[in-house]
Amino acid sequence: MRKLVLICFVLIGMDSFSQHVIEPTNQFSVQGLVKTQLSVTIPELASYRLHTVDSVVIINHLLQEKYTLKYLKGVLLKDILVKAEIKSGTPKELSEYYIICIASDNYKVVFPWNEIFNSKTGETVYILSEVDNKPATMSNDRITLIFTNDIATGRRFVKGLEKIIVERVK
Repeated sequence: MRKLVLICFVLIGMDSFSQHVIEPTNQFSVQGLVKTQLSVTIPELASYRLHTVDSVVIINHLLQEKYTLKYLKGVLLKDILVKAEIKSGTPKELSEYYIICIASDNYKVVFPWNEIFNSKTGETVYILSEVDNKPATMSNDRITLIFTNDIATGRRFVKGLEKIIVERVK
């Protein structure tokens, strides 16, 4: 009986240390404080202005290099948000808004409105449509969001992007 209990604990422990699998996504929604809620599929990303990035090294929170993404094409997050049109009574209120990007495994990354629309950051946050010159439909993660100027690029690398929610600080 002790051996059976020990085996169960070992198997449970191995499962908890195994790699977390993120469910790939083929579309994401834009919701919250927007005039037009959107549902954007991978093929629809091609209707937006595409930007090219040669490569991005993915670095984890310990500043260890994990891997490199090469030959990327993507749409700026702010271009998606412009199409959805953020609801605001006055321009001053926009400083109270923030954008939550949520993955299929519920991983969340938050950007203040000013970071996306009022700084150079907004020019480096992409929703990828191609990786390694292959369409996102051929990627294991499908839709991903990446901020190319972070030091630890893995911290705001959202694999399996499922939702973008615009909210206002209360």
